[in-house]
Amino acid sequence: MTVNDKAVFVQNATTRVVAPHERADYWSELINSYHRRLGYAFPHGGSGFEGRTTLRRTRDYQLIGWKSDAVTYYRSAGHVRGDSDDDFRLLLPTAGQVDLWQAGQHARLPSGVGCLVTIDRPFAFSLGDGSRGLLMTIPRREVDHRLGRTPELPATPADLTSGLGRVVADLAAGLFAEGGDLTRHQFDTISSHLVELLCMHLIGDQPTSPGHLADVEAAVRHYVRTHAADHDLTGATIARALGWSLRQIQLAFQHAGTTPSELIKEERLQLAYSRLRSPVYRDWSITDLAMGLGFSSASAFSTAFRRRFGASPRDVRHG
Repeated sequence: MTVNDKAVFVQNATTRVVAPHERADYWSELINSYHRRLGYAFPHGGSGFEGRTTLRRTRDYQLIGWKSDAVTYYRSAGHVRGDSDDDFRLLLPTAGQVDLWQAGQHARLPSGVGCLVTIDRPFAFSLGDGSRGLLMTIPRREVDHRLGRTPELPATPADLTSGLGRVVADLAAGLFAEGGDLTRHQFDTISSHLVELLCMHLIGDQPTSPGHLADVEAAVRHYVRTHAADHDLTGATIARALGWSLRQIQLAFQHAGTTPSELIKEERLQLAYSRLRSPVYRDWSITDLAMGLGFSSASAFSTAFRRRFGASPRDVRHG
């Protein structure tokens, strides 16, 4: 399918385009093209297997809706060594049930219960007949700066049927439904907010996370996002504005694996990225954008921006 350079790439696929005895191989090659090399176990050898997918993809995010017959996917240590991928996947069944095994743990995911998993460690998950759901690929960097402990992140089920979890699930469903009509910038912006809410939900679900510190962190994140352009924004000014001590804020972010200053820098870089893509700021020089967001110099801004996004501010503006 041909799309313009501002659109989300969309692709539909179904096993019905090939003969029944070729469907297992077709499905295996299709799923490998979405992710990395996997192993497959089809009941009865996969003859007559039926499955279909719809793909939404930008440079940073990928969202797949699937419906399929029963199948088991797995990644062995050999798969990981030979074809590594450190991005995360949000697995969200919407019908049927998924069984997931990783790091000696078994998780059962009925409809509405999601899980953030890595495929850079051996795993297996099985789908039953008629299963449906969404699978979102999330860059590791987008999780790292929010959770700060992703190398050992457990594949723990997360209830997405109520509260903040329901908001995450509804946002994922809406993004999938409307993704084909969004620009890449719109798709990526919504995806980033989805990841932010998902990580907030996961932090709240951790039994070792005091509820008060989670509330402090959530409030500070919201405040920084809405005041990122303030030149005097620091941990101390945030504490005064919200009525907490600086120590409380530092403890909350220490628990999350980051610091208030790192959060401020991240939100300013995200805002800079958005402004570089926005027609409203087209006449602003990169130096003016940098100084307007509190960076000490255009050089310091460009270095931090390239480290965060893997591209220069100029590349993003003209991308």
